[in-house]
Amino acid sequence: MNRIVAALIAGFIAIMLLSSTVFVVDQRKYAIVFALGEVKDEISKPGLYFKLPPPFQNVIYLDKRILTLDTPEPERFITAEKKNILVDAYVKWRIVNPKTYFRSFGGDESRARNRMSQIVKAALNDEITKRTVREVISGERGKVMQAIKAKVAAEAEAIGVGIVDVRLKRVDYVEQINNSVYERMKSERVRVANELRSTGSADSEKIRADADKQRTVILAEAYREAEKIRGEGDAKASQVYAEAFGRNPEFYKFYRSLEAYRATFKDKGDVMVVDPSSEFFKYLKGNGTAVPSKK
Repeated sequence: MNRIVAALIAGFIAIMLLSSTVFVVDQRKYAIVFALGEVKDEISKPGLYFKLPPPFQNVIYLDKRILTLDTPEPERFITAEKKNILVDAYVKWRIVNPKTYFRSFGGDESRARNRMSQIVKAALNDEITKRTVREVISGERGKVMQAIKAKVAAEAEAIGVGIVDVRLKRVDYVEQINNSVYERMKSERVRVANELRSTGSADSEKIRADADKQRTVILAEAYREAEKIRGEGDAKASQVYAEAFGRNPEFYKFYRSLEAYRATFKDKGDVMVVDPSSEFFKYLKGNGTAVPSKK
């Protein structure tokens, strides 16, 4: 009986020792075999592998996939204009040198993320302090991201990390200067509106002046044409009068006298002091000479 128990215990111990010497590497992982903190082997291909049992050798797994470092809260930075802005960024990174990464952080991903956050923040600060708000927000945003990526990649290489991409998710003003920015935008829009209004008023005056000029020209041409027609009519009338009065001069004299009487005595209150025997009253006398008729 004791032999059976001893055999079972020995078998169990053998199985435990065997299981502690066998490990499987997933295709999504790196495997680092180390002893007392010293790296013995680096395995990147998936499969079944063997090692010495602990504490002679141990194994730790590192992620081969692309990881994301996302800032939980926007960071505040100062631009070249000494203005505060909030920047929310994220970094895509991966482990490219497992041995260096293990020596740097002992396989602790949280320590690696903290170090990466420091590197990214320093790179952001270096690039943003050299640029204005407009350049960071829109004008040179692509250049800013490329410069930050280059800086972060250079420092991350020393800790076994490769940078895939760096992006600025959001760049915004801090709350204290939002109002001033809105007021400046409003002033700019008002200025543009005033310019457009002034341009419209100038065009309106120009159109009105042109219309007045055309009106004056049209009236002048109409008046000239009317005077021409009136002159032609007067000439025609004078010709007719001349022909009519030329046939009977005495009638012409009589007609002209009647015109003179009408102009002189058109109002009842008109008074004229003239000798009754004057030639002016020739045709008002009862025994005036009758107008001879021309046969």
